[in-house]
Amino acid sequence: MAENETNINEDTNEECIFCQIANDQDKEVNVLYQNKELVCFEDICPVAPHHFLVVPRRHIHSCCSLNRRHVSLVERMTKLGKAVLRDRGIADMEDIRLGFHKPPFISVGHLHLHVLAPSSKISQSMEYKFTPGTDSFVTAECITKRLQKMSPAVLCNVGTCLGLR
Repeated sequence: MAENETNINEDTNEECIFCQIANDQDKEVNVLYQNKELVCFEDICPVAPHHFLVVPRRHIHSCCSLNRRHVSLVERMTKLGKAVLRDRGIADMEDIRLGFHKPPFISVGHLHLHVLAPSSKISQSMEYKFTPGTDSFVTAECITKRLQKMSPAVLCNVGTCLGLR
């Protein structure tokens, strides 16, 4: 199978809009990059000049569904988000924001990394939804650090173990 080809598999939810986008069933979305594991596309309601979402093709409900085994997934999502920003001419990696909304503040029940740049130009009316450390938004860096601290034997999810919900 070629890198950009997709197939619906047992790890998708046919009713999930992000699963549909990730499996090339929604032609109205502007997909910026895709590989076997991840898809990056423009947010339909951007709050910054560059606002993208990075989603895994595999259906994972939210950042509260993650455990230590997902550290590398979050790292790959982050790396892809930054690469797409660079491809779009964003050079200042200090003025970006990468993060996840926490339930119940998610609009779609499918793990998605918000990639925002420049973060200094996030719409003032929407800044509250993308402020790190709030009840609704957690940075990718914070999630990665929390996951790394989890015991390998812990099978619970990060939301329960770390009090994210």
